[in-house]
Amino acid sequence: MKIKAEQLQSHLQKQLLPVYVVSGEEPLLAQESADAVRIAARAAGFAERELFHVEGNYDWNQLINESNSLSLFADKKILEIRIANGKPGDKGSKALCEICANLNPDNLLLIVLPKLERAAQNSKWIKALESVGAHIQVWPVSATQLPRWIQQRLQQAGIQANQEAVQILADRVEGNLLAAVQEIEKLKLLALDGKVDASRMSAVVADSARYNLFEFIDRVLMGDAQSAARSLRGLQNEGIEIIPLLWSITRELRILVKASEQVNRGAHSDAALKSAGVWDKRIPLFRSALRRLSPAHLRMLLHQAGAIDRGIKGQRQADVWEEITTLVLSLAGSQTLQPANIKVLLDS
Repeated sequence: MKIKAEQLQSHLQKQLLPVYVVSGEEPLLAQESADAVRIAARAAGFAERELFHVEGNYDWNQLINESNSLSLFADKKILEIRIANGKPGDKGSKALCEICANLNPDNLLLIVLPKLERAAQNSKWIKALESVGAHIQVWPVSATQLPRWIQQRLQQAGIQANQEAVQILADRVEGNLLAAVQEIEKLKLLALDGKVDASRMSAVVADSARYNLFEFIDRVLMGDAQSAARSLRGLQNEGIEIIPLLWSITRELRILVKASEQVNRGAHSDAALKSAGVWDKRIPLFRSALRRLSPAHLRMLLHQAGAIDRGIKGQRQADVWEEITTLVLSLAGSQTLQPANIKVLLDS
């Protein structure tokens, strides 16, 4: 079955299926959907979690063996599979279909994918997963939908805000949902009476740190490597959490990868960027990055962001701040990261 992201919580309160698929290109909403499944699964006794990253020549027998293993004493487990390109290949398709045909009640399967192309949505493996579980497709929040989305988030946080205040925040974050959530968290601390009008909203969103995330991302996109590096050091010194920082960089990278592929097929850069969800006034920034970086280079950087994510989660040894600095400099146009040395990072 298919479930809308906004329906997931009510679904999980009623039942827990053996398989959940989360797909989409909006990192925050995909992460929240996956988190909701994990929380419900743990409440149902799935105390352990095994994480599988599918890349390159992945050995699907490892997953099949894990899914078939039974124990009278071990806790039930969440088997989380992340397929970075959304394409398991012939072996992966066969393995997923086999797992669906022989479900193990001691395991819950959670598969996290990027946005799927139409062919993948109609594939045999997706149909097999949907036949025994639920597929949550996460869609980006458009510019016209953003004020309503922000209003709902404010209400969930116990904050009353008028339409003008909501629009101020929507204009400020320009479609960056993670940034919107961070501003709402700030409002929860500052608006003790739970009420926010336009003047208070303006004061809060203007009262950002000297090195703020918005300016940092802009400097990276425009190719100002030195300023981007200074901003990154400032953010680090101010104690910014590295996961939201990486999410913000990865979000822009995914947009650039998608747009660059369309441009490579003959589309105009502005049309490709608009199709990828870039707001009109930010198109010049992204256009500058597209001119500077090839599709292959952008894909390489996206793989590196994935390696940093694994380093943050302790799945590989890494100096994550050093690696994110290298990533930022390369994205900003300083060629510190090349295929010869990225392989070392990805393999480590």
